[in-house]
Amino acid sequence: MAGLYFEEFSVGQAITTVGRTISEDAIFTFAGLTGDYNQIHTDAAFASKTQFGQRVAHGLLGLSVATGLIMRTGLLEGTVLAFREIQDWKFVKPIYIGDTVHAVLTVSETKALPRVGGGSIIAAVELRNQNNEVLQRGTLNLLVLSKPK
Repeated sequence: MAGLYFEEFSVGQAITTVGRTISEDAIFTFAGLTGDYNQIHTDAAFASKTQFGQRVAHGLLGLSVATGLIMRTGLLEGTVLAFREIQDWKFVKPIYIGDTVHAVLTVSETKALPRVGGGSIIAAVELRNQNNEVLQRGTLNLLVLSKPK
């Protein structure tokens, strides 16, 4: 599926991604990739004594999964030039092993940038769990190609 061009996005447009279950393996793989072996993520006995009562996923793992799920929609396939900025990202609730998360992206602003051959798409993003609870949220600024003439 080809991605949407800048002109095909509109303010208010909402896109909901498919879900992904966060596994223990994903947490350990992320820990290995980043070097963040904090006990809240990797030590079940330690984590059981925290306010969460169990291990939680890295916050940045959630952000990474959210952007991956957005890319899986195909809406940006071949048309996204860059993820320009992530603003005001908030970690609202923990992500637990076994949570199935999905992202909701809602376009809040579009701005043509003819000099770069595209435009800026600003969108609110929420990462939600299987109960539709918001776990993380923020704003994503994307640079997307314009339709060829």
